[in-house]
Amino acid sequence: MSGFLADIYFWTKSLHVISVITWMAGIFYLPRLYVYHVEGYEKRGVERGSEMDLLFQRQERLLLKAIMNPSLIATWIFGLALVFTPGIIDWSLIWPWAKGLSVILMTWFHMWLAVRRKDFVNGTNTLPGRRYRIMNEFPTILMLIIVFSVIMKF
Repeated sequence: MSGFLADIYFWTKSLHVISVITWMAGIFYLPRLYVYHVEGYEKRGVERGSEMDLLFQRQERLLLKAIMNPSLIATWIFGLALVFTPGIIDWSLIWPWAKGLSVILMTWFHMWLAVRRKDFVNGTNTLPGRRYRIMNEFPTILMLIIVFSVIMKF
């Protein structure tokens, strides 16, 4: 390994891991906020436009815009820097392809969550809390694929 990316490899890898941790924290928490938001409507009589509804919307917006979006961008930047670091990835193996597909699917899930936030803002959410609970398992499965792929390098 030689060159600029090789010289900063450990910095890049560290920043990638930090970005992934913050992104995943948001990916796991935002659907849970949606569950509480929906159940507030369904079970607790929270009115759309009420202080509680606006509080949920504010928390969801800040989590997405201030934590998740920057973390997503940083994860991709540092991840791609690792991909282009010479000698790091053996493309003849399955693991980089499994990880890459899983990261693309995780990014899709992130975008799906962003669209759902707009549904809450517009008052057009039709999904029940149970659906958000079920969807919250999707990133867990992807995380398992990513971690096992990278660690075991199958």
